[in-house]
Amino acid sequence: MRGTAVSLDGVYDCRQNRKAIFNRGMVPNINPNSRGRKRPRRGRKPLFDPAIFEERFRTIERLFAWDDKFRRLLHRFDRLSKLYYTFKTLAYTINLGHYCRG
Repeated sequence: MRGTAVSLDGVYDCRQNRKAIFNRGMVPNINPNSRGRKRPRRGRKPLFDPAIFEERFRTIERLFAWDDKFRRLLHRFDRLSKLYYTFKTLAYTINLGHYCRG
């Protein structure tokens, strides 16, 4: 989708990642990582909107944390991928109920 913001952690803050996202018609929203620099980088300041980043944290990262509650999904005991995806769907259904309530 054109103009869609791609929000990533500071780990992905490098010129190649920003360029790859931009070349695909999307806007990179990556938290700048200073990497221990004493002086800030020269040049144009990269786009970063904390509101978009916070929305990502509330949805995506929370979903991963909920996945960790389900031991069977966390350790992937199932050998059949159909069974694994069935339990994953069940976990998402349970979590969706929590997400819709608040």
